[in-house]
Amino acid sequence: MSSLQVGQVVTGKVTGITDFGVFVLLPDNSTGLVHISEVADSYVKDINDHLERNQEIQVKVISMAKGKIGLSIRKAQEKSRNNQKVFEDRLARFIKESDERLSDLKKNTEGKRGGRGGRRAGF
Repeated sequence: MSSLQVGQVVTGKVTGITDFGVFVLLPDNSTGLVHISEVADSYVKDINDHLERNQEIQVKVISMAKGKIGLSIRKAQEKSRNNQKVFEDRLARFIKESDERLSDLKKNTEGKRGGRGGRRAGF
């Protein structure tokens, strides 16, 4: 019996590549299958363009039924994509707020240039 659970993300090793997916050796020495549709977010024509034998990959366990373990590379990467999105959102907000502060600062300092009295005498 496997010690893996659905939803778990683990590192595995590609042991075989077929037209319909890749077989992955998991940490508990069981083997799971990443179907071709779960390799990448984009269309995968040839799995060999994405993976190779003995490559270590992060996979998410998406199903366990009748002794077969279904895996996904796409879903294992979702967390990192979500973290990237959060970072990008925070960065965009910081830049916007920074630009607004800089604009306010410029407005407040433009009228104060040149010292007292505005223009200098003698010009």
